[in-house]
Amino acid sequence: MQGSMSKRLGIGIVGAGFNGTFHIKSFLSIRHADVLGVCSRTRDKAEKAAAVARDLGVGEAKAYGSITEMVQAPGIDAVWVCSPNHVRIEVIEEIVQSGKGKLLGIACEKPLARNVAEALKVVELAKGFNTGYLENQVYAPMVERGKDILWRRGARAVGRPYLARAAEEHGGPHEPWFWRGKDGGGGVLNDMMCHSIEAARFLLTDPAKPRSSLTPRTVNADIATLKWSRPEYAKKLKAMMGVDYLKKPSEDFARATVSWEDESGNPLITEVTTSWSFVGPGARLSLEVMGPEYYLQGTSLNNHLNVFFSREVSGKTGEDIVEKQTAEQGLMPVVTDEPGEYGYTGENRHMVDCFLAKRKPTETFEDGLEVTRLLMACYLSAERGERLSWPVKGLDTYVPPVAREEYTARDVFKGKK
Repeated sequence: MQGSMSKRLGIGIVGAGFNGTFHIKSFLSIRHADVLGVCSRTRDKAEKAAAVARDLGVGEAKAYGSITEMVQAPGIDAVWVCSPNHVRIEVIEEIVQSGKGKLLGIACEKPLARNVAEALKVVELAKGFNTGYLENQVYAPMVERGKDILWRRGARAVGRPYLARAAEEHGGPHEPWFWRGKDGGGGVLNDMMCHSIEAARFLLTDPAKPRSSLTPRTVNADIATLKWSRPEYAKKLKAMMGVDYLKKPSEDFARATVSWEDESGNPLITEVTTSWSFVGPGARLSLEVMGPEYYLQGTSLNNHLNVFFSREVSGKTGEDIVEKQTAEQGLMPVVTDEPGEYGYTGENRHMVDCFLAKRKPTETFEDGLEVTRLLMACYLSAERGERLSWPVKGLDTYVPPVAREEYTARDVFKGKK
């Protein structure tokens, strides 16, 4: 009965912050799963997140004081890991130890870990479990639908696509640990380029072939702290998050170009950009794909609904219109279903289907490990000021300067002489 699709999947969520709550909201559109538990380092946050699940009717969620207590509770079949990066290994260790022989799956938020050594440890710990890597942008409707159309019509008629661009930009994350390079494993590159680099790779991969059909060949990247190391903004950040970017900055901008080779030897390019220094109506996800006789473009802010407030309308700052909202007046786009548009609903439905059927998801911990390798190659390229050839030596033990707390905002001027 455990593997039957007639069974509902009981889910426990580790982490009750912004991301965990986003996942809870996505289950409104998933009919064969129930959120039954939430565990957090702060019991009050766990209680609030569990209440959100109950209020939405996505499950009779209870708050638990420990991961072990939640995993061993009746009805919990799978665990979603949405906790901060710096506790990833200890969280996975406790899940594995308490869930052997019980869990149908473990799903983990991006990035899989702060560096390759930690990602390898996560993969090793989870051996024997069905795992899912929660890279929501791969499952975003504009990515899935766009890929389907381009490959089914364009690639079939005139040949495969050869260039993909992806970007995610907003004004900065919600919790202090994101801003601390040591806790996050880096800044915006580790936090968000994992999205863009995997979404771009996914768009260029033949739907009938595995992820491994594309081989990285070179990596070239830059990082910078453009906004939050300026004295006036460093002061604001310290007041908001307790983090001093004049002393220990993380990058708030990153760009990378990765060249790939397909199974026929054709060269392909992915260009990715991420930023915590973007000021606009909210979080902007954008993509472009180019092929011999076709082109695709999309952005999360080109929406079918907008709202306008004059200067006579004022209100408390919030994110009720769009994630990472930075304005309260003027003409603003409204994303009507953020969990759906950003891919949370699609990825969670896929993970639920796979865990119930005991089938391997399209994105697993092993895929998360490969993304981590690419991210570390990007950091190393930026640190050296060099274009690196794949495979890059030394990645398994590499820790970026941002995570070592040896990075300065002026490092952007460093280069190979």
